[in-house]
Parts: sequence; structure tokens; C-alpha cells
Amino acid sequence: QVQLVESGGGLVQAGGSLRLSCAASGGTFSRYAMGWFRQAPGKEREFVAAISWRGDISYADSVKGRFTISRDNAKNTVYLQMNSLKPEDTAVYYCAARDTYYRSLYEADYAYWGQGTQVTVSS
Repeated sequence: QVQLVESGGGLVQAGGSLRLSCAASGGTFSRYAMGWFRQAPGKEREFVAAISWRGDISYADSVKGRFTISRDNAKNTVYLQMNSLKPEDTAVYYCAARDTYYRSLYEADYAYWGQGTQVTVSS
């Protein structure tokens, strides 16, 4: 069983930056594809970014050029660097893992989820 714990959320002004971290335990991290999703108030959870075991990456159009996903297999951690934040980025951000090498944009493809971390961007 894989456990995921996110950290790094908080309150930031528009234009600012945050780095989210997701620490994994209980599995072989290097085998997993990892993803970040977010859920804003009153909205469905949506895809943000994903990374395969070897570093192939996908981003949602809304975050391309502003967010960067990365992973450190030695530390069993995946990161989401968020720059040029906008009020519409306000959401609970979730880390997710799937027991396969290949990344996915689809929530249903991920079996393991963290508890989420709140990101609030003020205007």
C-alpha cells in the first residue's frame, strides 16, 4: 500500500511562487507514474501535471509555462513548482500515484492519493 503526503501549500499573492512536495512510502517509488490534480471550490477535480518513471511529462494547458513537475527517486518525492500564480490557481492540490511506468492525465487511472494541500492565491 502506497501512502502519499503532500506539503508546501499556503497563501500567496498573485504573481508569487510555491513549491509543493509529495512524499511517498510503502512502495517502489521509481516504478510509479505520478500526477498532480487540483480541486477548486464548487468544481470537479482536474488534471494539473504528470510525470512518468523516466521523466516524461504532461501539463494541463492552464499551467504550461508556469508550473514544473519533477521527481527525485532517491528521496521518493515528487514536486510541483508553481510560478506566476493566479487567483484561479486557488484549489486543494492532490498528489496521486499509479502502479505503472506510464503517466496519465486521467484521475481514474490513479489508485493512490494524498490528503491534499490547500493553495490560496490572493489578488
